Amino acid sequence: MSSRSPRRWPGPALALAGLLAPVAAYADDPFMQRVLVEGARASQLGVADSAGMGSVSQRQLEARTIYRPGELLEATPGLVASQHSGEGKANQFYLRGFNLDHGTDLRTSVDGMPVNQRSHAHGQGWTDLNFIIPELVARLDYSKGPYNASTGDFSSAGDTAINYSNRLPQDQASATAGQNGYGRALLAGSRESGDSGSWLYALETVHNDGPFTRGDNYRKLNAVLRYSDGFANNGYSITAMAYRGAWNATDQIPQRAVDSGLLGRFGGIDLTDGGQARRFSLSAAWARSDEKQTTRANAYIINNRLELFSNFTYFLDDPLHGDQFAQPDRRLTSGFDVSHSWHDHMDDMAWSTTLGLQAQNDNIFNALLHTEARQVLATVRADHIVETSAALYLQQRLRVTPWLRGEAGVRLDRYRFAVGDVRAGETLASPSISLAFGPWSRTEFYLNAGHGFHSNDARGVTQAQDPATPLARSRGLEFGLRSEAVKGLQTVLALYRLDFDSELVYLGDAGSTEAGRPSRRYGIEFSNYYKPFKWLSLDADLALARGRFRGTGAAPGDDGGNRIPGAIEGVAQLAATVTPAGPWSGALRLRWFGPRPLVEDNSVRSKASATVNGRLACKLASRTTLELEGFNLANRQVSAIDYFYESRLKGETGARADIHFHPIEARSFRLSLNHAF
Repeated sequence: MSSRSPRRWPGPALALAGLLAPVAAYADDPFMQRVLVEGARASQLGVADSAGMGSVSQRQLEARTIYRPGELLEATPGLVASQHSGEGKANQFYLRGFNLDHGTDLRTSVDGMPVNQRSHAHGQGWTDLNFIIPELVARLDYSKGPYNASTGDFSSAGDTAINYSNRLPQDQASATAGQNGYGRALLAGSRESGDSGSWLYALETVHNDGPFTRGDNYRKLNAVLRYSDGFANNGYSITAMAYRGAWNATDQIPQRAVDSGLLGRFGGIDLTDGGQARRFSLSAAWARSDEKQTTRANAYIINNRLELFSNFTYFLDDPLHGDQFAQPDRRLTSGFDVSHSWHDHMDDMAWSTTLGLQAQNDNIFNALLHTEARQVLATVRADHIVETSAALYLQQRLRVTPWLRGEAGVRLDRYRFAVGDVRAGETLASPSISLAFGPWSRTEFYLNAGHGFHSNDARGVTQAQDPATPLARSRGLEFGLRSEAVKGLQTVLALYRLDFDSELVYLGDAGSTEAGRPSRRYGIEFSNYYKPFKWLSLDADLALARGRFRGTGAAPGDDGGNRIPGAIEGVAQLAATVTPAGPWSGALRLRWFGPRPLVEDNSVRSKASATVNGRLACKLASRTTLELEGFNLANRQVSAIDYFYESRLKGETGARADIHFHPIEARSFRLSLNHAF
C-alpha cells in the first residue's frame, strides 16, 4: 500500500487520490481489504488534513458494543450518542462542547445521502440513524471543525460519513435474543452478476421493550437492495433502502417524582407518548478516474415521515387535558453532489484542484398540534415549507515538499426559504485553509482555520417579528499533532476554538430549538490507539471543552448568565479489544459522560455518568459464532440526559422548576448466533 505512504509517489492517480484527496472506501477496495484482514487502525500520516480527521474500519466497528445504531458514531473520538425518549426517536449527540440536540452542527451522511433534516418539526438537523444496518457499514469517516469546503451545513462541530459495502465477503444470517423483550434477526449477502457487477441485499427486523415500566414495544423493519458495478474509483451503484419503526416513549421524568416515590426510575408520566417513522430512499453513485482526473457524482431522493407525540411539562399549560403535543413531519428530499478533480505531480510536488456543485430541495409538510392520548385537540400551527439550497465549492490541495502540504477552499451557498407565501433567502461564502507539516520522526503537525454555518429553521427565518438569521456563521481555529513515533501507538492531540454568531438552544419544555446568542468554545482532545500485540488493541480518548455565550447578557452577573445549557464539558472512553488466535475474542469499553450546566447561571448542573459495556464471542465452527453482549455491566443508576425546566404534575398547584432526566438502561445482556454461508 505504498500509495498511502507519505514519502513515495508511485503515480499521480494513486498519489493524489490517497494523499491529497482521500475518499470513502468500500469493502471491495484493495485498501479496505487490508484493513479487514489486519484489523488495525489505518495510518493517517500524510493523509489527514487535520488532527480531527480519521477513519474507522469495519473490523473496528464490529468490535464495538452498541445498544442502538446511532451509537456507531461514538467511534468518533469525543462524540457521545444518548437518548431521552423511545427507541425509535433520533439520538441526542454531544461533541466539542456542544449539546447537538438531535444532530444540529453534526453533519451525517450515508453513502453521500444527507441524514440531517432541515426545518424539522422537532429539531433542526434531525438525524435519525435507526435505518442503519451495522453489518453493512464498511467504513466510518469523520472530521471535526469547519475546515472542509465540501461539507457545508451542520458540519461546524463535526462531519461523519457512513459508507456501506458494495459486496460482503460472505453471506450471513444472525439471530439475537436479549432481556427486556429484545429480539433481532438479520439476513444479508451479495451475489455476483456478470463480469464485474454485484447485488447486495439485507433484511433486518428488531423488537425492543427496554427496562421501562411501560415497554417501548419498538418494532423495526429494515431493508436494503443495491446493485453495483466496478469499484469505488471506477464504477457505479444504485441503492434502495426502506425503514419503518413504531414505538412507545418514556420521556424524561422530574426528579421530584422519583424522590417522592410517585415513579420508579423507569416510570413515565404520559403513557401515550411515542411515535412512528418511515424512510424510503433511492440513490445512485458514479465515479470515473484516470491518471489526471477524477469525476464523482451521486444523486438521491428520500421520503421521510414522522409522527411524534411528546409531553415534557405534563399539566403545566392545560391542567385538564395535559400538555401532550404532536409534531408530524413528512418530506420529500432530493439532491445531487457532483465534483471533478484535476491532479498531477512533479518530483516531490503534487497538486489537486477540485470543483464541486451540490444542490438539495426539501418539500416539507409539518405541524405542531395539541393532543391528548394522541387525539388532536387543537392545531397550534401547520406549515408547508419549501427549502432549497445550492452550493459551489473549490478546493486546492498542494504538496510543496515531502514535509509541507496544504489545502485552501472556498464554498458559496445560496439558500431559499418559503413558508406558505412568505419567502426569505441568503448567500454565504465560507473560506478555509489547512496546513500540515511533517512527518518528522513519524510525527506531523496541523494548522486549520475556516468558516462554516448552520441553517436555521425556515419558520423562524420567515416569521414577521424578530426573524432568525437564515445562515448562522461559525469560525474555527485549530492546532493539532498526530504521532506514530512509538511502534504500535497512534496519538492525536487537538486544541481548538469555535465561535458561532448564533447558538441554537434546545427548549426542554417545547421539544424544539431556537436561535440564541453568540457563543464561543475552547477545547482539547487527546486520542490514543495502541496495539502492543497482534491480538490486543487499546483505546484511550479524552475531550475537554469550555463553552460560553458572548454578547448581550454574557458577562458574569448579567441577567441570564453566560453558560450554555447542556454544553458538554468532558468525555472519556477507555477500551480494550482482545482477538487471540483461538476461538475466543472480546472487548470491554468504559464511557465517561461528564457534568454539564443546565441553566445559564450554572446554579444547576447535571451529574457525571459512567457506564461499562462489553462483548464476548466464541467461534463454534469455521462459519458460526456465538456472541454475548452486556450493557451497563456495573448497573449504574445514572442519567442518559438531564434538563432543567418548569413542569406540573397532576395534583400540584403550580409550576415547579426541577431536573428532568432520562435514565440509562439497567444492566442487560443479548446473545447472538451468527452464521456465514
